[in-house]
Amino acid sequence: MDSSERLRTIIDVLQTVDRVTVAELSDRTGSSEMTIRRDLEQLAVQGVVKRVRGGAISLLLRGEEAPFALRQGDAADAKRRIAAEVDALVSDGEAVLLDAGTTCLEVARTLAGRRLTVMPLSLHGASVLSAEPATQLLLPGGEVRPGEQSFVGHMTEAAVRSLRFDTAVIGSCGISPEDGLMYHHLPEVAIKQAAIDSSRRVIVAADASKFQRTAFGRVCDIRQVDAVVTDAHEDNETVVRLRAAGITVRCV
Repeated sequence: MDSSERLRTIIDVLQTVDRVTVAELSDRTGSSEMTIRRDLEQLAVQGVVKRVRGGAISLLLRGEEAPFALRQGDAADAKRRIAAEVDALVSDGEAVLLDAGTTCLEVARTLAGRRLTVMPLSLHGASVLSAEPATQLLLPGGEVRPGEQSFVGHMTEAAVRSLRFDTAVIGSCGISPEDGLMYHHLPEVAIKQAAIDSSRRVIVAADASKFQRTAFGRVCDIRQVDAVVTDAHEDNETVVRLRAAGITVRCV
């Protein structure tokens, strides 16, 4: 098991238990206790755990997403396919509001260089788009959430609500026909809601792992979504039910 797989396994464990020992993680991953201690030190720096004698205490809420740096490598090929499909749905000349998150960062890479006006809701996205002079870049301002590098707060929300976009590309922690879009971090929920309210069309970019997941914050009703782009299979139960609810679903 390489480093990224091992860290992902540790994160998965920490999302289900409050406390874990070095010995337990060593057994779970097949790695030495010395290696696990180094991994826990790294996760402690990122705010995922608090180190205690013999193990660690999880600082994640139950089911909360892992830090940005650890999620970036998850489902990388699926995210590239999703991003390519989102790119195909956007026409030249559009004003696009682009959400934060790892999938939307991949979308930023596909949109960069096109004749578009784009407001990214993260510094990660802004960094990618700023290198391409053909793309007009707008920044919302506001506070920056550490790690995620997303813009949050009243200044960000006011900037988003002051404009009208052709398309909003939104990410989520969970999506279902019953609960709509969900997200863990409440300050970002408010920004996503503003983005949806300020856009003529809403495209959700979500890999299949987000289907039927839940989260603490409800972003919007599923009826406010125009299209979902996902790597889920055509016969996936959530895909079928979303289409039955009138949502366009593109499976890639």
